Order: sequence, then structure tokens, then C-alpha cells
Amino acid sequence: MYLQLAHKEMDIYKLAKTVVISCYQLSKIFPPEEKFNMVQQVRRAALSVQLNIAEGAARKSAIERRRFYEIARSSLVEIDAALDIAVTLNYFAKTETQELGNNMIRCFQMLTKMVACQ
Repeated sequence: MYLQLAHKEMDIYKLAKTVVISCYQLSKIFPPEEKFNMVQQVRRAALSVQLNIAEGAARKSAIERRRFYEIARSSLVEIDAALDIAVTLNYFAKTETQELGNNMIRCFQMLTKMVACQ
């Protein structure tokens, strides 16, 4: 927001931001009893994607960058697992998360390429 750094111009960073926003919006429809469980977990994992991309981009070492990108990618897997459980519990339909799912797939693909290139 205040620092004008290169990661803000990265396509993956911008896409990750849409994932975070979508996860926060989607988590508003979870039942109240999930407020301190699944809602918080999905939100933390979503933030982790974007934050680890930003932190990884700031690292000078390729090994360090790769590690942060791997963590970001793992957080996407965590979100996916939580959404799978939420759909199974009928908190919402899979069709309601299609755009989010497509963005997560794209993020995962981009991060996989970034990990391989480091």
C-alpha cells in the first residue's frame, strides 16, 4: 500500500488478491458456528497466499523465493480442502465458488511455474 515495490505489478500478486477478496466474501455465508473455525482458517490461508508471494518477491536468494512461493501454493491447497469440506457440509454449492476455483487453479499453475524457475 505504501511501499511501491515490484511485487505489486506481478500478475500472480494481483490474482492472489482476488482470491483473498473472494475467500473473505465467501466466508461471510458460512454458518455462525464456523466463525472461529473454518472461516478463520480459510481467511488465514487466503492471506497467506498473497503475503508469501509478496515476501518471496522481496527475497534476493532464489532458494528463499522458491520456499515462499511453495508456501503460497500450499495455502491454496489448504483453501481447496476447506472449501471441499464446506461443500460436503452443504454450506454452499460448488457452483457458487466456480470463479474462485478458476482463480485458485490459475494461481496454483502460476506458482508452480515460479517454483520450477527458481
